[in-house]
Amino acid sequence: MTKLLDQAFETVCRLPAHNQDAIARAMLVLAKSGQEEPEDIDPDHLPDILESLAQARRREFATDAEIAAAFRSFEK
Repeated sequence: MTKLLDQAFETVCRLPAHNQDAIARAMLVLAKSGQEEPEDIDPDHLPDILESLAQARRREFATDAEIAAAFRSFEK
């Protein structure tokens, strides 16, 4: 195990159990990426995904202020 991964585990171990589980699930998804077939896209989400990809190609990204506002909305 690398020093950075060991430090991450020490930090995560101090979090509440539900946070630890969320991080563990994310780690498992990341560790498996590239090893399995990609998940199917829900047809209802496809138009939004295609629009997001088109925006990225046009380099239309959210501003720092828009991102900060989005994060603030989660705090409510």
